[in-house]
Amino acid sequence: MKRSRDVEKRSEINSAIEELSTLVIVKPGGNQDTAHIPTKPFLSLCNLVLQVLDKIGPTMAVLRQDIHQNIKRLEVMHELNPSVNSNMVEILKSEASKSIAKKRTSCSKALLWLTRSLDFSSILLQKLAKDSKKDMEQIVQESYAATLTPWHGWISSAAFRVAIKLVPDRETFMDLLKEKDENCDTLKEKMQIMVSLLVPFLEDIHCILKVYNLDRLKST
Repeated sequence: MKRSRDVEKRSEINSAIEELSTLVIVKPGGNQDTAHIPTKPFLSLCNLVLQVLDKIGPTMAVLRQDIHQNIKRLEVMHELNPSVNSNMVEILKSEASKSIAKKRTSCSKALLWLTRSLDFSSILLQKLAKDSKKDMEQIVQESYAATLTPWHGWISSAAFRVAIKLVPDRETFMDLLKEKDENCDTLKEKMQIMVSLLVPFLEDIHCILKVYNLDRLKST
């Protein structure tokens, strides 16, 4: 029983660090056939980020719903042909060859928006770890402006502006992210480790999205 409780209490930050430590992306370089994004580990990471965003509360409801739907879409695609679709790049190739990559419900767009959601989460955690003077509302707002505002339509942006008033205070949010008996400085150190692993990982995915002309797409 004790082991079960310990596993249950393990923080999303620790789990994400562990996941990122084993994730390897192969960028296309001169031959895009060699590019590789492991599907299942990537989706596992997205689910962990979803749990972090849940702690912010209703402010993230729209983003949370989008992340959940995009994860499910890619999970379904993976299950259709696990041996091939274990590499996300194979899904991009397939949809590009059928000219459906830029359709609203494509898996290519699901990967794009999940990557942008991870961009948001990375900036959010970085600001929380490094800037102790800003309140939670300001940090969330700045993170959203830096990563998602350029791509979101007016409906999503308007919904966010209304919901931003509902964010928890900084101390409450940090407490929700801590493991049992963990202090704030230790949590901040772990956040910085996570960000240091996440940023290059996301840069590699953006390189691959650019190869498939997906990097500049906006929401419709």
